[in-house]
Amino acid sequence: MSWGAWGRHFNSIDMQRQIESTVGLGISTFDHADIYGGYTTESAFGAAFSKTNISRSSIQLISKCGIQLQTPNRSNRLKHYDCSKNYIISSAEASLKHLKTAYLDLLLIHRPSPLMDPHDIMEAVQHLKKEGKIINFGVSNFTPSQVELLSSEVAVAVNQIEFSLVQHQALFDGTLDQLITQKITPMAWAPLGGVFSAENTLQNARILEALEALSPRYNARPDQLLLAWILKHPSGIHPVIGSTNLERIKAASKAVSITLSTEDWFKLLEASQGHEVP
Repeated sequence: MSWGAWGRHFNSIDMQRQIESTVGLGISTFDHADIYGGYTTESAFGAAFSKTNISRSSIQLISKCGIQLQTPNRSNRLKHYDCSKNYIISSAEASLKHLKTAYLDLLLIHRPSPLMDPHDIMEAVQHLKKEGKIINFGVSNFTPSQVELLSSEVAVAVNQIEFSLVQHQALFDGTLDQLITQKITPMAWAPLGGVFSAENTLQNARILEALEALSPRYNARPDQLLLAWILKHPSGIHPVIGSTNLERIKAASKAVSITLSTEDWFKLLEASQGHEVP
């Protein structure tokens, strides 16, 4: 999301180098959405990737659709959601064209719409899978009841949710419970939770203090410990890191080797909540 017009404004050479460097670190999945950069970042990525020597089969491309933004290249009169069969198909096909690929490894509905028809979505997914244009289908930012609604018609492989030590409601509202029982893979956006942002909240201060205390024990950076906290959950959460800094990306890739003890996991949860568990 932050590689293009909504972030670093990488030119084609910068983006090519970023792709090659990231893959060189062992991170091969790229999380896109049609709306990123005002519907421009996928095209920029596709143009840059086509200049690399990386084989398509060695990476995974994710995209999302369903949000309709007001941008100069769209005729929308207001922001809204569109989860209709025709829009899902046309959006997926546009992403394929922009990314210069024959298929997406995963297509997500970006946000749940109050008007979404699970049968309509099922028909779109069936069409795209039959034509080999998507391998897997999932959702993003869906509640358990919305996942259940959609699952009545179509198999949901992934739910990408906001989840971090700061925003951890999914632990207690049934979201992660459902994903475990239905064998749906969770992905977590904003996995650092803004802990290192300029906003100096009491919660962030408690978390940072706890992270600093634990860093020597694990020989790890605070940002790595935040990812390790997520990775310890038995649902098998895949964090979606948003950094464009290669050193931070490299550090994040090493978080998979950190195993927090149960007590230290709860120590961080306690720091976030400001009290011991009941």
